[in-house]
Amino acid sequence: MPRPRRDSEILPAKDRLENAFWTLLEEGDYDKITVTDIVRVAEVNRNSFYYHFSGLPELADSAVLHEVEKLPMPIYSRAEGDPNVEWRHFCVRLLNDPDQIQHLNRLSLLVGFHSTHELTESLRDFLRMTLLTIIDRDTATLDPKSEMLVDFCIGGVLAALYNWPHMRNRITVDDLLDSDIAILSMGLFLTMSGEDPMPYWRRMVLGYNRIGNHVPAYAAVTNERYR
Repeated sequence: MPRPRRDSEILPAKDRLENAFWTLLEEGDYDKITVTDIVRVAEVNRNSFYYHFSGLPELADSAVLHEVEKLPMPIYSRAEGDPNVEWRHFCVRLLNDPDQIQHLNRLSLLVGFHSTHELTESLRDFLRMTLLTIIDRDTATLDPKSEMLVDFCIGGVLAALYNWPHMRNRITVDDLLDSDIAILSMGLFLTMSGEDPMPYWRRMVLGYNRIGNHVPAYAAVTNERYR
């Protein structure tokens, strides 16, 4: 009877190499990882490594990009959408899926003690690229206001990832289901995407939100200002 195949033998070599990168980064400093370490943990030979990657920096970039690409992204697409519903969908996809938890665990390593400035900047660049794709913008067409908001959002993601190891065992979806956060996130998305956010804010302030007619605390101003 043939022996059972192990996971490392089922996965393609490139996937095993990337998994080895994350395993070693969790165990020790990035600047101490060698190609020899990678191929040992991945159970491939050096020729296989250099077939896929020119060196460790290229492997790191590939591993980081794939983890970023696998994260669920907000589905805000319409100013008339309900921010509470869409924010709930995003939070559920992010925190109730073991695969997504693993993505967060791995990405948090890039801003942790074992990381380097280069790894953190790689994460920042891929987050920026992904966010620009979501809002259908590119660097060449970004106005200064939108560029500042994009950088603000990426900074917030990096801060959340930095704190993730301390939060992951106690944070729940319910902790994030706050209408103010949902409404602010939608407004921020619309502004970054270059759309006119005023019809959306007018609808929120005038109580046209379908769930609870909620008006965010920071927008509780005289209705006349938004008419």
